[in-house]
Amino acid sequence: MEQQVAGAFPKFLIWLIILAFFSVLNETVFNVSLPDISAQFGIEPSAANWVNTSFMLSFAAGTAVYGKIADAFGVKRLLRFGLCLYAGGSMAGLLLHTWFPGLLLARFIQGVGASVVPGLIVVIVATCVDHRHRGKAFGLIGSTVALGEGIGPVLGGLIADFVHWSYLFVLPMITLVTLPFFMRTLPDTPSKKAPLDVIGGGLLVLGIVSFSLFMTNYNWLYGSASIILLALFSWRIRSVKEPFIDPALFKKRKFIVGVLLGGILLGIVAGFISMVPYMMREVYQMTTSLIGGGVLFPGTISVILFGVAGGNWVDRRGAGFVLVTGIFLLGAGFLIIALLTDGSPWLISGALILIFGGLSFVKTVISTTVADALGSDETGSGMGFLNYACFLAEGIGIAVVGGMLVQHSLDLRIIPTITDPRAYLYSNLALLLLGVLMVCGTVFWFTVRRAKRITDT
Repeated sequence: MEQQVAGAFPKFLIWLIILAFFSVLNETVFNVSLPDISAQFGIEPSAANWVNTSFMLSFAAGTAVYGKIADAFGVKRLLRFGLCLYAGGSMAGLLLHTWFPGLLLARFIQGVGASVVPGLIVVIVATCVDHRHRGKAFGLIGSTVALGEGIGPVLGGLIADFVHWSYLFVLPMITLVTLPFFMRTLPDTPSKKAPLDVIGGGLLVLGIVSFSLFMTNYNWLYGSASIILLALFSWRIRSVKEPFIDPALFKKRKFIVGVLLGGILLGIVAGFISMVPYMMREVYQMTTSLIGGGVLFPGTISVILFGVAGGNWVDRRGAGFVLVTGIFLLGAGFLIIALLTDGSPWLISGALILIFGGLSFVKTVISTTVADALGSDETGSGMGFLNYACFLAEGIGIAVVGGMLVQHSLDLRIIPTITDPRAYLYSNLALLLLGVLMVCGTVFWFTVRRAKRITDT
């Protein structure tokens, strides 16, 4: 796949940007509607959160698979398949929105289809965009992704409040409009044989799903299944010639620490953000549109500014400084919410700006740390695995926090400043996540610092 468009900025890139917007939009657009879904079906938050978790798990798996099979099937064919599947899952969700299992299946199918976009973006830009325009291309796509994350809760809240949350399934169907333009403007890429370890990928996905179910329901049947499946996956990648994930990557300490701790940090924040709509609905009786547009939107849109600042600071001040700053912002946001859960909704909104800002900084450091740990011949597979692990971690984080929301052991007064009994659970959960954040952040910081010391010597 070496065909590139030289000279002028490629016309197909505008359609790729539109696809990037709608793929990431669907990650966040359902967040503010989770309390409505929980109420409609009469289910606990731990079950309702699977509307997002099912999407994230299949999205993660698809991101890894599409990049691996791009050479075998060609970019155009995979884009056509993925977008049609994305639209098909959306239509299924619209038709089956009154049946919860059908809703989860539709979200899972959506994730498989939507993941074709991040799975192929790097491939398309690297192989079809002239090197003089690649930086601009990645910058535009990155800004579009941040914009989609910011607009998702606002758009989701408005549609859920003034129409119905099921109409959120209509939005992804717009992506089909881009297909004719891609078929006409995207260069043809030759197909080559590229082996794919389907069994290994299946074992990993099933192991992660079983673990997520265990953390949601605390049923040891799922826990045992996850241990067995992940053990089989570990054996599989060491016994086949072309494994789903190269086991040599796991021998790199800096790489594996960056992936694991980075994934946990992202999972913590994703789980916490999934809790916010329930908290604002129960403690403040806020409408869905107000939660999306008033509480979440300032934080999500600030990611664009924090992302630019974080990237510049990593180059000028080093990854360690940016990591400490990110952990400090995340910790400050969690602490404010833990201490003042029932204080004011706008105080919560301000704390969320700190959380999203810290998340943006931490993401930048994770990418930089992992990339630095990889050789030139490992960059593709290593960064692909990082994206895979981070999407999985976010899905697991949402499932875990959903399970904690139904655990009555956290529903007691611990912090004296909290006077509203409805806020006890959310305050204690924020405090618990703060503790996990500080442990992971400290270990991650020492890893970055040690790696820098070794490099300097």
